[in-house]
Amino acid sequence: MVPHIDGMAAHTDSRVRLASYNIRKCVGTDRRRDPGRVLSVLAGLEADVVALQEADLRLGQRHAALDAEEIAEVTGLVPVAMDHSAVSLGWHGNAVLVAEGIEVEAVKALPLPGLEPRGALQVDLSRDGQALRLVAVHLGLRRRDRARQIAAILRALDALPPRPTVIAGDYNEWSPRKGLAGLEETFTVHAPGATFHARIPVAPLDRIALSDSLRLHEAGVVETELTRRASDHLPIWAEIVPA
Repeated sequence: MVPHIDGMAAHTDSRVRLASYNIRKCVGTDRRRDPGRVLSVLAGLEADVVALQEADLRLGQRHAALDAEEIAEVTGLVPVAMDHSAVSLGWHGNAVLVAEGIEVEAVKALPLPGLEPRGALQVDLSRDGQALRLVAVHLGLRRRDRARQIAAILRALDALPPRPTVIAGDYNEWSPRKGLAGLEETFTVHAPGATFHARIPVAPLDRIALSDSLRLHEAGVVETELTRRASDHLPIWAEIVPA
């Protein structure tokens, strides 16, 4: 049994608990690849929806770093199915896990511009009639590429019917005040705290952006002995409610 993480109270029916975690292909800060540690962290998050980054290996066919059956067995979460690969968990390393009772209505892979190959994963979800759109992201290392990638995501969202939307993941932006101007015009961006480097967190790379139909109830960074070893990023969590 994985212990409950302090400070993460059980949610009411109207709240959705989201989490985002760059798992670094399950390579920890001790340079050991240990999927079991990552699974333990995921189970402890007690999230309804999780956005993962670096969920697939980088080269070759990009095999998943975590086994889908083990994810379900240990965490109770199920990976959102992608039809582009028989071996990957996600798209450009982005994957989404959902808890029982959450319906997946649509999944779309969004190619993103930039020097490095990048992509976002758009997933439309619902629970008991409550609609939610999640865009799981891992933005580029260069600010100019991140600006183009954010613009591409916003264009893709503008072409869709309106829906409460969260953009969650590793934004790769070190500054707490710069670099996200295009996004902040239409979303409220929340950085729960410093998440990188996991052993000595100094940068708020991992963030959650909410459309105006959603409100942040509570959020935080999970910093424990285990999370400091399992990956070079610390996971973030947020409870959101309708605005």
